[in-house]
Amino acid sequence: MKNSFTYLLVFLAIQFAGGSIVQALWKLATGSADLTAMMLITSTVVVSVLTIGTFLWARWTELSPNWLRSGQWMTIFWTVMTGLGLIIPSMWLQEQMPELPNIAEQQFNMILANKWGYLTVGILAPLAEEVVFRGAILKSLLATRMTPMAAVTFSAVFFALVHVNPAQMPHAFIAGLLLGWMYFRTGSILPGMCVHWVNNSVAYAMYNIFPDPDMKLIELFKGSETNVYLALGFSMLILLPALYQLHVWMRKAE
Repeated sequence: MKNSFTYLLVFLAIQFAGGSIVQALWKLATGSADLTAMMLITSTVVVSVLTIGTFLWARWTELSPNWLRSGQWMTIFWTVMTGLGLIIPSMWLQEQMPELPNIAEQQFNMILANKWGYLTVGILAPLAEEVVFRGAILKSLLATRMTPMAAVTFSAVFFALVHVNPAQMPHAFIAGLLLGWMYFRTGSILPGMCVHWVNNSVAYAMYNIFPDPDMKLIELFKGSETNVYLALGFSMLILLPALYQLHVWMRKAE
């Protein structure tokens, strides 16, 4: 447990220190302290690279090709299908919950609206977060005396809390449980990275396709509640079989 807190504190320190340094240098270089999309993207890219580099250099997270070499392509396929099947149900579930403060909405929207935003949202964020929260934190929790379920739950709580933004926390917690289960079953961060990549890529695409980032499902389906439930049902026909297939196919490298 002590190691997991250490990893979490290091992650938070890199986020704070790295972001602050980049913003200070940006102000010196441009002469402006105004919040811009490119400043946010640059800061996020630098922090993500520092995070990945630190955890791999310290060997807190180990990346190995052994899992892929053991013929896990069906697992990869079903992780992608799981990510796709989660889109509508997660949106619907979030709409049913009480509205929570979205304190990072402006910054997040600025990143999503920029063409370079995908570099951090779709690529670096999934890699950095899986390296830290599954590859290091959950791995250390699973090595303790706590049950696997407790370890996965604790890692999901950490994952939700570090998002800081209350509006993102419920979704992050549920995602953390799913991603933690995948890591427990496979011992690899790759399945989680696939789901994470699909989720973030869809968020990026939807923001840029639809003009209103706060669009509800009922608006997406032209005001038809029937179509919303049909879409929800169709998504569950993808999600539930995908989860079952993951249960069947997921295994650690031999």
